[in-house]
Amino acid sequence: MNLALLAIHASPLALTDVYGLAKKCNMTERQVERWFRSRRNQDRPCRMKKFRESCWRFTFYLMITVAGVAFLYDKPWAYDLWEVWNDYPKQYWYYILEMSFYWSLLFSLGSDIKRKDFLANVIHHLAAISLMSFSWCANYIRSGTLVMFVHDVSDIWLESAKMFSYAGWKQTCNILFFIFSVVFFISRFIIFPFW
Repeated sequence: MNLALLAIHASPLALTDVYGLAKKCNMTERQVERWFRSRRNQDRPCRMKKFRESCWRFTFYLMITVAGVAFLYDKPWAYDLWEVWNDYPKQYWYYILEMSFYWSLLFSLGSDIKRKDFLANVIHHLAAISLMSFSWCANYIRSGTLVMFVHDVSDIWLESAKMFSYAGWKQTCNILFFIFSVVFFISRFIIFPFW
C-alpha cells in the first residue's frame, strides 16, 4: 500500500490506523509516524521563499518611497494641505504604480505562501484598491498620494525586518522591528492625523 495516497487525509490517524498501516506496508509504527511527519513538513514553505517575497515587497516600498520623496519634496501641497486643490491632478504615475502594486499583491496571494492571515490580506488589499480607486475617481489624487506616502514609509522597515528574520539575523530583525514600530507610530498617529 502506498503511504502517499493516505497523506491527503487531513485528519490525524488513530493509533489503530498507524498499526494497520505499519502491517500493510511492512514497516514499524515508528517508521509510519516518521513518514507522516516528513510528508507534512514537505508542504511547509522554506525560509528562502518567504525571504524572496519579503525582499520583493521591501524593494517596491523602498523604490516607491524614494519616488514619493522625489515627487513630493518641492510641492507646496505636501506641506500645506490647502494647496491640495489648486491645479490638480498631476500625480498619475505615482498613483498608477501604487494601484498596480496592490493589484499584483492581490493576484499573487494565490501563489504566495499560505499564511494564517490570508483572508485578512485579501480584505486589506481589496480595501486599499477600493480606496485608491475611489480617490482616483473623486479626484482626491493629491490627498491620496500623501496618504499612500505616509503609509508606505513604515512598510520598508517591516519588510526588511522580515527579511532579516528569515535570514536568521534575530538581533538585526529586532532592531529593524523597533524602528518599524517607531516609524509606524509617528507616521500613522502623529503625522497622518495632524498633517
